Amino acid sequence: MQQDFWDILFGAPADDVEPDREQQARRREELEEKRQRAAQAAALERLQRDGAQLAERFKLPLRSIGAESRRVKRRYGICYDDGSIKIRLHSVRTGDVLKYSALIDTLCHELAHLRHFNHGPRFQVFYRKLLEYSRRNGIYKPEPRRTSRPLAHRTITPTRPTRTRPPAQLDLFS
Repeated sequence: MQQDFWDILFGAPADDVEPDREQQARRREELEEKRQRAAQAAALERLQRDGAQLAERFKLPLRSIGAESRRVKRRYGICYDDGSIKIRLHSVRTGDVLKYSALIDTLCHELAHLRHFNHGPRFQVFYRKLLEYSRRNGIYKPEPRRTSRPLAHRTITPTRPTRTRPPAQLDLFS
């Protein structure tokens, strides 16, 4: 009887109603994955273009820039001695593509390793030089850090309480 009712109203058996919802959910997931892949491809293409410009300007032996595996969770990028660089494009927490400024920061760090394979003072100076060049040429545009509350509403607590007069002795037993 129930089966006939669904057939009459919707032209389909009652069991076919749930798969439609499942198919819609699966379709939404597929569309989200497709959007993520497109965003990552666009970010990688832009990184490759900007990386080539930086490598040419600073005469660095850049061979290639690629996306790091999605399984990588602990590092943002890696540089190999053959001149290839891999950069993690997505957030470990959300899966979304990272901000482009974070990607460029990582790219500059890895490009600096093409000249200095350590994190010593010369590496640090060159890394800052790459970032500054990127900033001046519109490649690196860091956003201000977000805070939980606007600065106007923050209360500043002193590190030590200020005293206007010296503490008085307590007369407990007099």
